[in-house]
This record gives sequence, structure tokens and C-alpha cells, in this order.
Amino acid sequence: MEEYKMRRGEYLEERVPDLKGTIEDYFGPITGTQEFKGSDLYVVGEPKNPVFEKVVAGAVAYSGKKDKLAVDFVERDLESLMETGDVDAAGDANSAKNEFLLECTGRDAKSRRESMKRAVEDDADTPDDV
Repeated sequence: MEEYKMRRGEYLEERVPDLKGTIEDYFGPITGTQEFKGSDLYVVGEPKNPVFEKVVAGAVAYSGKKDKLAVDFVERDLESLMETGDVDAAGDANSAKNEFLLECTGRDAKSRRESMKRAVEDDADTPDDV
């Protein structure tokens, strides 16, 4: 599960007031929920793009901090996509992921990568015995 921060000064609920509807627009109907860090995330059990096996997405609330977007894109392996002839859908799946994340976070792929890289570096600088 990946967690994404919003741009400075922005909040998920302001950027995407209807997160459930937005998830359904990009990936298909919600089939259930899944608990993650005390928050219920939406599960798309049968995504409209055949590359995805399942999509889990939603807001994760943190006490005293801004909510983050949590997402888990479960994708089929290349071999099964080749067997079913769905390899061509991979480009559309990648576009859907990036457009969804951009709409929700206001950050493009490059900005999200740099932010995650900084988070990993910050974790490496923190001593384990604190």
C-alpha cells in the first residue's frame, strides 16, 4: 500500500470531495471496503481495466495531520495478460493510475517520486534506537 501526500496547503477532501465517485470513474464500481491504519478504504474487486486484478484506494486519517491518499494497485502478471490478449490495456492502466493520483494529490509522477525518495532518505537518517 502506498500513501501519497497532497501539495502544500491542499487537502484531499477539498481536491476530491467525492472520493468514492472519483475512484468509480477511474477504475469501476466499488465492491467493498478494506481496513488500513484505522480507516476504511474502497475496494474495486473487478476493475474495468483488465490489467488490474483489484484496486484499493481511500483516505487515511491521521490525528493532528492532513489525511493521505492510500492506494494499492494489484495488477495481473504479464504472462496472464498475454494469455488473455490484454497487454494493450497496460498503457491505459498506467494513464488511469497517473491521472487519478494527479487529480487527488495535485502532484505529477515526477513530484510524487521525488517526495517518496525524500521520505526514504529521511527514514535512513533517523537512528533506530531513538
